[in-house]
Amino acid sequence: MKLAFSTLGVPGLPIPDVTRLAAAHGWDGVELRAHPEEPLHPGSGPAERAAAVRRFDADGVRILAVAGYVRAASPGPDEPVLTELDALVRLAADLGAPFVRVFPGAGEQPAEESDATAARRLAWVAPLAADLGVRVLLETHDSHPRAQDTARVLGPVGHRNVGALWDVLHTWRNGEPPSVTLPTLAPHLGYVQVKDVVSEHDTAPLTLGAGAVPLAACVRELAAAGWDGWLCWEYEKRWHPEAPDFAGVSAAGREFLRDLLDRSA
Repeated sequence: MKLAFSTLGVPGLPIPDVTRLAAAHGWDGVELRAHPEEPLHPGSGPAERAAAVRRFDADGVRILAVAGYVRAASPGPDEPVLTELDALVRLAADLGAPFVRVFPGAGEQPAEESDATAARRLAWVAPLAADLGVRVLLETHDSHPRAQDTARVLGPVGHRNVGALWDVLHTWRNGEPPSVTLPTLAPHLGYVQVKDVVSEHDTAPLTLGAGAVPLAACVRELAAAGWDGWLCWEYEKRWHPEAPDFAGVSAAGREFLRDLLDRSA
């Protein structure tokens, strides 16, 4: 498996500093948070995109994904959501990123209605994603936190360029063990976000291995299934400014993951 980190842990950090940090600590890739407050987002121009690609290439680091904020199941008209999906897929293609992250975001809508809405919108963007060599991944998050929730959307879409992003925190917090999550997501799985927190109710970020998330069990399940994709550490410094700086815990987190992989081999 290959290892990446999310720029959610280094909010606003310039791209050259991101790539230097990744290369210095042995990370294979980076998940880019695609928000207007970050250096790269759907409004970034061609020159900014090309410069980022050159910087990542120079430091030998892969751009894993564009982590967007589209809410595929959100109430309201389709057009604004489709416009956002289009922009995110084109950004990922320009950067050479294989994945785009989207949220469910159904709010209080009935499940049947929100599932149909998300499936319709994701099916719409699937041909563009296929043409550009990108997979759009629905994260186990907010209104659809478990694998079974995400699968209700992805089954009807039925397109290989629309899949799932397993955020291990949310499946665990909602009572779904890794042994249940992985078989359900396996046909759709793009990559896996790992993180560690104090408890199910206190989600302040911790260094990997210092908290309560069953990371070892997750990695064992993946290894036993022969999965050879990406693990991405989403250290949520952006939402918890009191947390230690990511640069100070980055190397230890990578070593923890590498040790898990070695012990699961």
